[in-house]
Amino acid sequence: MPETASRGSSTAHSGTARSSTAHSFHSRIGVGLAGGFYPAPHRYELFLSAGCPRSLRISITLCLLGLNDSVATTLLTRPAETPEGFAALRRAYEATVHHYDGPLTSPALCDRWSGRIVSNRTPDILRDLAGLLSGHDEARPSALHPSALAPDIEELRDLLERSVTPSARPAARTAALDLLERRLPLRPYALGAELTAADVDLWVALTQPGAAGSLCAHPRLQDFVRRLGGHPAFPCARDAVTDAA
Repeated sequence: MPETASRGSSTAHSGTARSSTAHSFHSRIGVGLAGGFYPAPHRYELFLSAGCPRSLRISITLCLLGLNDSVATTLLTRPAETPEGFAALRRAYEATVHHYDGPLTSPALCDRWSGRIVSNRTPDILRDLAGLLSGHDEARPSALHPSALAPDIEELRDLLERSVTPSARPAARTAALDLLERRLPLRPYALGAELTAADVDLWVALTQPGAAGSLCAHPRLQDFVRRLGGHPAFPCARDAVTDAA
């Protein structure tokens, strides 16, 4: 589910991002070419929310893929602080749905040529970034999303979204962390010897506010967080998304 940036006018809401059942857009880059969403440098813009875990996953992925210079990014904080960003996001929603009056949600991927929203579903945005937008396809998949590991990436993502979140029941969270702790000794990264999208998902889940205390009994997960924190893409992306929160 996307993260809500604002509802109504671009400056009416003064709170931070929160969950919502907003209109969901499912277009993909390179899928349904009649819609015109084919890859091109500087064609697309991402709207991200400060302090949003899903925005952080996208920000890290942009860094890892070297897409910061070819995909524009607008960071939203509060409407009063970033009014131009909220106004641009509203124009994109209204260009996509005539007389749109629902909440503005981010993360959102926007086509700058048509002004329309391509997608506000984070998993689809992440796949598109690791796919045609970074020059990869089924014949030459990205190292972040290798075809052979796609089911495992989805399985881990489901586990994290179900059990390793602030809203998860403590017993379910502990059981999930115990499982992850047992798996990590077998490989340096979440799914093997190479860094993948699963590592982005896991690192973001483990570094959310309040997570540090729950890792006290999980030294291997703590080591995982420290090691990836030494990779330039992870702390830089986190600082970019969280410092403005």
